[in-house]
Amino acid sequence: MLSKEWAALKNGSDIRGVACEGIPGAVVNLTDPVVEAIATGFIRFLQNQYNMPATKLTIAIGHDSRLSAQRVKNACIRAITATGANIIDFGLCTTPAMFMSTIDESLNVFASVMLTASHLPFNRNGMKFFTREGGLEGNHITEILTYAQEGTLLTGSMPGMVKTFDYLSRYAEHIADIIQRETGLEKPFAGMKIAVDAGNGAGGFYAEKVLAPLGADISGSCFLEPDGHFPNHIPNPEDKDAMAAISKAVLDSRSDLGVIFDTDVDRAAIVDDKGREINKNKLIALISAVLLADRKGTIVTDSVTSTGLAEFITKDLGGVHHRFKRGYKNVINEAKRLNEAGTYCPLAIETSGHAALLENYFLDDGAYLVTKLLIKAVLMREEGRKLTELIENLKEPKLAAGQRLNLTGANFKEDGQQILNALEKAADASEKMTRELPNYEGVRVNMGDGWFLLRLSLHDPLMPLDIQCDTQASLDEIYAFLKEFLSAFDCIDLTALP
Repeated sequence: MLSKEWAALKNGSDIRGVACEGIPGAVVNLTDPVVEAIATGFIRFLQNQYNMPATKLTIAIGHDSRLSAQRVKNACIRAITATGANIIDFGLCTTPAMFMSTIDESLNVFASVMLTASHLPFNRNGMKFFTREGGLEGNHITEILTYAQEGTLLTGSMPGMVKTFDYLSRYAEHIADIIQRETGLEKPFAGMKIAVDAGNGAGGFYAEKVLAPLGADISGSCFLEPDGHFPNHIPNPEDKDAMAAISKAVLDSRSDLGVIFDTDVDRAAIVDDKGREINKNKLIALISAVLLADRKGTIVTDSVTSTGLAEFITKDLGGVHHRFKRGYKNVINEAKRLNEAGTYCPLAIETSGHAALLENYFLDDGAYLVTKLLIKAVLMREEGRKLTELIENLKEPKLAAGQRLNLTGANFKEDGQQILNALEKAADASEKMTRELPNYEGVRVNMGDGWFLLRLSLHDPLMPLDIQCDTQASLDEIYAFLKEFLSAFDCIDLTALP
């Protein structure tokens, strides 16, 4: 069993930790010895999983703009080459590109490691692992950390070789080729002004190596330079300041569209020419409209999407909305399962901006998502139309709220499940409430002109609460019910409720 220290490094299907000082109280736990042990554990995992000797393995490694990137990368390279495996160092790269390198036959990359902690603060870093089958699952991360905890050394008779390669430029060419092919134009963005906000992460390449060469005016772009201090805003399409920054950039530069990426470019959002945000439910609706126009199918989303989105997908687009669980790996795996069972599902997407398309290996790729939207924008522009016309009928809730309610008991999973069981009974017994069915996570209840979802966190002692409605009266009614209902349980802290 993993010790508390090693288990703390697991973050779902990847690894996260504190990699450098700078925030009071945050103790560095992603030290060189720890990183080396994890990298060695990854090689052991590959050997066991695929029955491959280390000397036959070539591992690609890349990183985002974090301050600790070079140190962590050096530690990985030391450990991996010591096993006899070879390294291709991509330098600055994106998470989706690291996966794509594993299926690039010219490179002969067996697996890859991306060093990133997504949108987390500058002192954090992490490791994501890929094979040509995709990203690893949570149980694989546990296995790797178990090997790391055991500390068994793997030493080859000869150290592996290290070479460098600018894979991000090749990936940019791949994206540009798709745009030219699907638009039928050599310079599809000629006459268009597109602003990109990379948040000082790794996404600046999209403006400089994709949009500009294809004719776009990118002069309204901002924060393209990699800077691990993230001095301007959190590189996160869910962050209010980040979305305000790209909206301002579009309005100030009079751009036709704006694009924003997270640090490692596996998430994205856009804004229109009026600076209006297209993220969360709007983003899901927009890419669904693009994909379902070609072939009707099922869209898998996470559990907190709106009622209006469900109606839009089913009634306006003629598709099926499958609201599943939070977590990008959850929605991706569910979409894969549906396709394997014979249900056509072109998209798995979270409200956070993680979007994975069937046509793109179900890889959550912010650059590919934006590419699909921009291709559609070009085609509609030739007809004198705008991209946002596709979601004119989407109904958005007027009010949205949410809290994270701490569970205070020693057995938080049992306590949380007890609350959810009681909530189901209370909703079924009430004339004012109806439970949303089918439902795959927590308890989702329709009440008044809105809904609320109470669920149990997988790993932490808390219960996230999400609410959407159209009137303050409904919001007040939902909160009043929840405060009265939850006050019967001593194991939950209600101080976060207004």
